[in-house]
Amino acid sequence: MNPVRRGQWQTASDVLTQLARQPGITRAAVARTLRLSTGSATEVTARLRDVHLVTEVPAPSQGRGRPTTLLRAHPEGPVVLALDLRQSSWRSAIVTLDGSLQDPEHRRHRSRRPQVVLHNLRRQVEQAREQYGDRLRMVSLAVPGTIRDNHLMQAPTLEWAELDLEAVTEGTGLPLLAGNDATLSGVAEARTGAAAGAGTALHLIIEVGIGGTLLIDGVPAQGASGAGGEYGHMPFGDRSRACPCGARGCWDLEIDGRALARHLKQGRPDDPYAYTEQVLRRTDRSAQAAVTKVVSALGSGIAGLVNAHDPDVITIGGLAIPLRAAAERTFKDAYEGGLMTFHRGTPPPVLPATLSDGPLRGAAALALDQLTTEPAIAAWVARR
Repeated sequence: MNPVRRGQWQTASDVLTQLARQPGITRAAVARTLRLSTGSATEVTARLRDVHLVTEVPAPSQGRGRPTTLLRAHPEGPVVLALDLRQSSWRSAIVTLDGSLQDPEHRRHRSRRPQVVLHNLRRQVEQAREQYGDRLRMVSLAVPGTIRDNHLMQAPTLEWAELDLEAVTEGTGLPLLAGNDATLSGVAEARTGAAAGAGTALHLIIEVGIGGTLLIDGVPAQGASGAGGEYGHMPFGDRSRACPCGARGCWDLEIDGRALARHLKQGRPDDPYAYTEQVLRRTDRSAQAAVTKVVSALGSGIAGLVNAHDPDVITIGGLAIPLRAAAERTFKDAYEGGLMTFHRGTPPPVLPATLSDGPLRGAAALALDQLTTEPAIAAWVARR
C-alpha cells in the first residue's frame, strides 16, 4: 500500500472536496481546478485509491486527446448517515464521499413525543453501524428548529424545546452534526442546486413559518453559536401578535397557513402546511385575497433581507414557490417596492429551489466537509 503522507493531506483534502461538490468530476478537471500538474493529480488520486477513499472509472470518450478518468467514492470507503427530521416523518440515507445517497428510507412518526422520535433515530444509527461497521464515520441530522451545539433550543412546529440531540448517537461512539433544516437546504442549493456558483446566496423556505440562511461560497453564516438564519423571527409583522418563539411581530406569523387562516377568519390550523395547500387550490375571492396578503408580506420581507445582505441570488423553497406563483404580480411589486433604489435596476433574481430533498442533501454536504479535512483523512489512513 502507498499511503497518503502528511505533506500531501492538504492536496488530498482539496481533491476530495472537489469530488463531494462535483460528483463524477474527471481527474483532468480536478487538476485544472486545483492547478495541479497531470503527474501530481495522477499521484494523489492513486494514493487516495490505495487507502480506499476514491476509485476511478474511464470517462466517456470525447474524441481525440489523452483519455481521462472519472473519480468516484471507493466502495469500501467512509460513509455518513444523513437524517432529516420533519414534522410528521423522517428520512435517512447513507452518503458516500461523492455525495451519492444510498439506502434511502422514509418513515412516518407513530408518536411525536421527543423521546420516542429520538429513540427511533438512534435505532436507525445502530442499524447503520451494524451494516457498515467502522466505515460509518459520522451522523448528520437536519431538524426544523433552532440548533446550538447539537442542542435543540426550540422547534415550534414539533412543539419541542430544550433537547440534547446527542441522544441520537448515544452509545455508538459516532460524532453527531446537527443543523437547522432550512440552513441545510440552503447549503444543498448553493452546492448543487439553483444557487450553485453564486458567491453570496440567500435561501428561504416556507413550511410552517419561514427559515433560511445566508451562504458565502457555499458555506452558511451560522452565527456565534450556530443559531443564525432565524429569519422567520425578524419583526416584519404585527408587533401586537406574539409568536411561540417568545418574540412579538415575527415574520413567521405573516407568511404561512396560520396567516391565511387568520385572514380567512378561521382558527389556527392543526397542520398549517396542509392548510396552505388547501387554500392555494381554492378559487374564491376570499381565498385569493388571503393569498395576496401573504405573498405581499413574503415579497416585502425578502426585499428587506436583500437590503441587509446584498446577495447575488435568492432561492426559495417549500410553499414559497406555489405562493409566489399564485400571485406573481403582487410578489414582484412587494419585492421591488421594498428594495433600496440602487438595487431596483438589477434586482437579485428570486429563483425556485431545485432540490426537493434539500435538508437531507445539505446535512450530507456539511458532514462531507468534515470527512474531507486533513485530520479526518489522517484518521482514516491510520485506521488502515
